[in-house]
Amino acid sequence: MTLETPPLALLLDVDGPIASPVTRKVTPRIIAALIALVNEGIPVVFNTGRSDAFVAEQVMAPMITAGLPDGAVVHAICEKGAVWFSFTAAGPGRIHVDKDLAVPAAYGTAIRAMVSEKYSDHMFFDETKRAMVSVEQHVGVDNADYLIEQQDFDADALKLMAACGLGAVRLDHDSPDEAGNIDFRVDPTIISTDIESIRLGKDLGASRAVELLAAQGIVPAAWRTVGDSRTDYAMADWLHHNDHDVKHVDVRPADGVPAKSYPVLTSEDLGLGPDVIHDDAGVAFLEAWLAAVTG
Repeated sequence: MTLETPPLALLLDVDGPIASPVTRKVTPRIIAALIALVNEGIPVVFNTGRSDAFVAEQVMAPMITAGLPDGAVVHAICEKGAVWFSFTAAGPGRIHVDKDLAVPAAYGTAIRAMVSEKYSDHMFFDETKRAMVSVEQHVGVDNADYLIEQQDFDADALKLMAACGLGAVRLDHDSPDEAGNIDFRVDPTIISTDIESIRLGKDLGASRAVELLAAQGIVPAAWRTVGDSRTDYAMADWLHHNDHDVKHVDVRPADGVPAKSYPVLTSEDLGLGPDVIHDDAGVAFLEAWLAAVTG
């Protein structure tokens, strides 16, 4: 197999850098930048907690409609590594699911019922997840109100986990060392809560991304990872630990930028103000990389 060595490969979280956390949509400008980068031979891999159904609807379909070039393959790693598929201009390929990483179905059924009975004014149960159990803020609900309600939901989700005889830890409260012998965690984000195997994460997604490109004979000279939360740094952590050249972009650095052994970039590195965040920052970086590769 002849190896290809593109100058960059992109490993992209979806919510925040690509899809607006407010509308959940992807702007035509971002789709155009992604298509142009693919046309230049830059591998694009999505690494998200979202379901394959969300990626197919909000990312894949617009990219195909906009003119994904023939022969191009785009990979989508979903549910933090538990689900993955690839797509071309002809549509999606086989959907792979690691069922060993799935939350027990009975627990998902119990969460669905709890949301319906108690939390449906602020959130909905995500029926598209194959391995994780997730709830998400209704688009029409004020985020500040949702975040208050989310605290009660997360507490109830933990209690329900215990009642089902399943160990859990809340990701933003407990470190793995403190967690002990557990199998699942409750992971809140700014618009959702995921209940998932502790073996899932953006680092698993990074590992799968390298494997998927290697199977095509692609070994990038460098990686750019992009995310909007502290957990997204795990992409770059894994790549750096495994001797890949990587820079990470944080499109929502308000949580604080941790000290890392690799470069971390924000919108201010592009000469933009600190208020340029989420998909506004995401598209700025995509277009900057496009300008760099086109000379």
